[in-house]
Amino acid sequence: MAAIRVVVKGKNLEVTQALRNYAEKKVAKLAKFLSSHHEASAEVMLRTERGIHIAEVTLSVAGLILRGEGKTPDMYTSIDSCVERIERQFNKYKTRIQRRLQGPKIGELAPVDYEVDEGQALEPQIVRIKRFPVKPMDVEEAIMQMELLGHDFYVFVNSSTEEANVVYKRRDGNYGIIEPEY
Repeated sequence: MAAIRVVVKGKNLEVTQALRNYAEKKVAKLAKFLSSHHEASAEVMLRTERGIHIAEVTLSVAGLILRGEGKTPDMYTSIDSCVERIERQFNKYKTRIQRRLQGPKIGELAPVDYEVDEGQALEPQIVRIKRFPVKPMDVEEAIMQMELLGHDFYVFVNSSTEEANVVYKRRDGNYGIIEPEY
């Protein structure tokens, strides 16, 4: 079984040793979905907002990113909830994920977030820049990655055209692709 490197962080909350141990133990159980030759890392962000305890887990393995979030009045229950979400994602996309994990290794770097101070501006500003490694993939793989992340759109390099594309979820439940025309 693979080992998962787990980093636990807190925001607006002191992360006690008991809470840290609980989060590490729960996230480590996700290793049952991975083969022994895959390296995985997980970041657990624990925070409180208006009395609600929020736990977010971002799991990165072989370039694949899975994310789960739990919001409850109890932090331990929130951790359970977000780990269960990731387990459901694994089960839902099990064959596709296994096929992808058994393929050639793609960068092991996780996305890097850069945050810019919001300041006191009256007009909207760019407050966050997100950089991530780009790997060529087909449209189906991009849709799967978008669904796993829980996003409404996903930017990727189309392996058949070798150009940047955006796949997005339409209001009618179908998908659309934006292809640049030069």
